[in-house]
Amino acid sequence: MNPNIASIYAIANKPVRNIIGLMSGTSFDGLDIALCEFSGSGLETKVKVVHFVSKGYLPAFKEDLKSVFAKRTVDLEKVTLLNAFIGNYYAGLILDSLNDWGISVADIDLIASHGQTIYHAPKQQRQADAYSNATLQIGDGDHLAMKSGIITISDFRQKHVAAGCEGAPLSVYGDYLLFSDPDENRIMLNIGGISNFTFLPSAGSTDFFSSDVGPGNTLMDQFVQLHYPGKYFDQDAAIASSGKVNHKLLDSLFDHNFFRAGYLKTTGPELFSLAYLNNTIQRSGLQRLSNKDVMATLAAFTAKSIVKAISYCVEGKGAYEIYISGGGMHNPLLCGMIEEQLGKKLKFTSDLGIAPDAKEAVLFALLGNEAIAGGKTDFGKHPGVPSISMGKISFPG
Repeated sequence: MNPNIASIYAIANKPVRNIIGLMSGTSFDGLDIALCEFSGSGLETKVKVVHFVSKGYLPAFKEDLKSVFAKRTVDLEKVTLLNAFIGNYYAGLILDSLNDWGISVADIDLIASHGQTIYHAPKQQRQADAYSNATLQIGDGDHLAMKSGIITISDFRQKHVAAGCEGAPLSVYGDYLLFSDPDENRIMLNIGGISNFTFLPSAGSTDFFSSDVGPGNTLMDQFVQLHYPGKYFDQDAAIASSGKVNHKLLDSLFDHNFFRAGYLKTTGPELFSLAYLNNTIQRSGLQRLSNKDVMATLAAFTAKSIVKAISYCVEGKGAYEIYISGGGMHNPLLCGMIEEQLGKKLKFTSDLGIAPDAKEAVLFALLGNEAIAGGKTDFGKHPGVPSISMGKISFPG
């Protein structure tokens, strides 16, 4: 037997597996690294987050990522170079973290890496063409495995697309396996660059669903980066809180087919871009609107898209609680708007045992655990949630 295959077999049969989950989102603030202990799989999964750190990116690297992100025309050579570079860069950040934690590479069973999304192209978001859904994440798994010396599972979204879906959201798998509760209806709300949520009904029902709902932080972040050099986001909503919501602009921002379509859909910054915002401002005749009022309106846009989606999807399903994660949870203006409009206090995934900042990295570690030791869970016949095993395996030798 090939010794690499023997290693995978041995890891799959261990009672406890040490898996590092990696997540880098569309805000480019850094790499989330979660070292997790897993036992079991499927609905019997038990996870303990042993260590978590977010390693900030240097400004030059952020600019390199931005130069190839969510653009239809980019420097293909730079994409090619970044694909290998990111794999090596992630490995270096992992090795630094393990050294800081006093943990040996030999003690780690797997790395599960999301990679860096640079383009998301669901068919429903494009004009008619001959192509199906597509998405692209870079950060090569072979480079990551070779430099780290750890078996790496990566490129999870391609299998989802190959199964006829859109490549997102994948959080539904982890939400269902980790956070389902027999006594409580739960909304697992993630506000990253894009906002999405999973509805988990109580009583062990498989009648769950997940959907993107619209922009999260992406429009606010892009606007800040354009108009406030040196800033990458609106810290504590300082800018937005000093402005006023313009309701004419807010209403116009919802004038798009994405919001007229039903839920169970995906999107990305390819749609919710500065071009989307600028076109809406021009169409509304609001070119003189102040930056702070635009920011206040963008916060209201994100909040209202979340509130509309949740209100529609949980109607008639009884009481529920909302558990929030993602960078948007640090925006007090945004969270306050959501709470006021829903009349409900937001809770955090830390109430369920997983730190909200670590949640997405933990969910990819879980997908890595499922790829090696799971694959037996039947997720039913839910649109966008095929019962598949995801991820490509890269060996360090």
